[in-house]
Amino acid sequence: MGGILIISNKWWEKAIIYQIYPRSFKDTTNNGIGDIQGIMQHLPYLQQLGINTLWVNPVIESAQEDYGYDVSDYYAIDPLFGTMNEAKAFIKEVHKRDMKIIFDFPLNHTSAQHYWFQEALKGPDNPYRDFYIWADAPEDREFPNNWASNFSGSAWTKEPNGNQFYLHLFKESMPDLNWDNLAVRKAMLSVAKFWVDNGIDGFRFDAFIYIDKPEDLPDDKSVSSGEFGSGQQVTEYGTNLKIYLQELISELKKHKKDLFIIGEATTADSDTALTYLGAENNLLDAIITFTYFPEVDAEKDARLPAKKLAGRLDKQKFKTIMSDWQKKVADKKGAILYWNSHDSVRGVSRFGDDEAFRDNSSKMLATLMYLQQGIPLIYYGEEIGQKNLVYEDIGKIETPGVEDFYTKAKKIGYSDESILYHLNHVAKDVARGIMQWDSSKYAGFSTVKPWIGWYQEEKYNVADQEADSDSILNYYRKLLFLKKESLFIDGSFDLKDSKETLYIYERLLEDQKALIYCNFSDTSEVVQVDQELQKSWSIAIQNDGNLLDGTALTLAPFGAIVFRK
Repeated sequence: MGGILIISNKWWEKAIIYQIYPRSFKDTTNNGIGDIQGIMQHLPYLQQLGINTLWVNPVIESAQEDYGYDVSDYYAIDPLFGTMNEAKAFIKEVHKRDMKIIFDFPLNHTSAQHYWFQEALKGPDNPYRDFYIWADAPEDREFPNNWASNFSGSAWTKEPNGNQFYLHLFKESMPDLNWDNLAVRKAMLSVAKFWVDNGIDGFRFDAFIYIDKPEDLPDDKSVSSGEFGSGQQVTEYGTNLKIYLQELISELKKHKKDLFIIGEATTADSDTALTYLGAENNLLDAIITFTYFPEVDAEKDARLPAKKLAGRLDKQKFKTIMSDWQKKVADKKGAILYWNSHDSVRGVSRFGDDEAFRDNSSKMLATLMYLQQGIPLIYYGEEIGQKNLVYEDIGKIETPGVEDFYTKAKKIGYSDESILYHLNHVAKDVARGIMQWDSSKYAGFSTVKPWIGWYQEEKYNVADQEADSDSILNYYRKLLFLKKESLFIDGSFDLKDSKETLYIYERLLEDQKALIYCNFSDTSEVVQVDQELQKSWSIAIQNDGNLLDGTALTLAPFGAIVFRK
C-alpha cells in the first residue's frame, strides 16, 4: 500500500526535543541567572507540554565569554548553574519522568583558561602544546594566513611569551583544538564517556564541521589580497572529518548503544547532511542545519554582509529546500524540525507577525513545521509566543561580527538607528530573553533583575495561557500530542503545488491520511479543495478564523488547519 515507510525503532525517532538556554529559563538562587534547580522545578510543565527529550545548552565549567561554549573544565559543572550533585540529581529526575537528556558538547575549541591551553602556552616542548594549532607568520605578513575570526579581526593571536600564533576560528579566548593529534581525540572521547556514565542520553556536537583543519592552512582565495577571508569556509567539512566522527561515535556507541548524537552543521544542504548521517556507519543520527531559511538577498545592500541585514524569507526557495530535506534526510529519520534557537532570532518575530497576528502566526508556524517528517525541536518560550527582545544600544549586542558590521555600515552612510534596526532583526542576543512564567515584575523568572532583557506581558506567559483553552500553549499541547501518532512520525510526505504564500502537504501511512493547510501571509487566502474534505474528513486541529464552505477553504491570516481521514 502507498505511503509505507520504515517504522521507527529507535527512541530518538519519536523524540520531541525542548531546548533550554539555562541562563534564561528559571533563577532559583536570586542572582538573575537561571540554573539547574530552575530547570528541575519545571520538569512537570515540560511533561505536560508533551516533551520527552531535553537539550540543555552548556552548564559545564566555562569562562562564560561565549556563554558556556568556551569550556574551561569538561569534567565540572559551572558554579553559576549549580553543583555536580545537583546535575546528577537533575539527570535522575529527568529519567524518573521517562524523559531523555542531551548535553551540548563543544568539540572545536576550549577556553583559553582551560588547563590544556595554559600548559600549551608554556612553550613548544610542553606535552599539551600540540593540543592546539600553532603557526608562524611569514616575514612579509602580520599573521600566518588571511583567515578571519567569526567575531572580528584575525583568527590568529600571538602567544604572550613566544613568537608563534594560535588559531581561533571564534573568539580570541577560544583556541581551536588540534584534532589531528590522537591525544586530543582520546581526551575528548574520555570527556564524552564521563558524561554518558553520569546518565546523559545524547550529545549535540557543537561546530563539529570545523574540527579538521587543512594541513597547509591555506589562505581563503575568494577575497582580494590584503583582505580577511573566512577561516570557517576554508576549514568546514575537512578531509578527515568523517574519520574523526566515526572514530568518536563508534567508541561512544560501544559504551552506550542507544546514544543519540546530533551534529550542528550550520551550512549543510541535504546532500552534505547525508554524507555525515547514518548510525550504521558510525555517523550522526540527526543534523541541525541553518540552511532552511533562505532570504531574498537581492533586496539587501550588496556592500554589507547579507547575514547582518534584515531580510525577507524567500518562501518559494524555502518550500524547495524543505521538500528536499523531507525527501532525502527525513526519510532516514535524520531531520531536525525547528524555527528557533539560541543562535537565531525568534520565529514568530522573523517569520510571523508578533504584533497583529502573534497568536495565529505562532500556531501556524508550529503546525507547518512540526507535523512534517522529522524530530521537532522546540526552543524555550516559543510555546507561549515569546518574541524578540529589542536593543536600544548597539554596544550591548554581543553577536559575532557586530563591530565590523557597524564600522562598514557607518562608512557608507548608515545611521546608528538604521544599523540598530538591522541588528535587532538578526542578532542572536534578541532570542535569549528570559522565560515568561507569569506577568509579575520579572516574569516569574527571578526576584531580581535578570542578566538579560525581558518582557513583563499579560497573556504571553505560562500562567495566563494555562488558564486559556485557546492559548498558544494549549495549541502546542494538542499539536505535540498529534505529532506522537504514527502517521506524523512514519508517514510519507508530499508537498503540494501552491502559490508562494501557501504551504500545503499530505502525510500518508497505509490507510491513514492527513492534509495540512498553512497560510504563510498576513492576508486571508482562499483555496479550492475536494468536496470530500467536508464530507468524510475531520478537523484534527486548527487556529482561529478559518472557514470551509463547500469546496472553498478560507484560511485566515497565518491560518492553519489539519484534516484527518
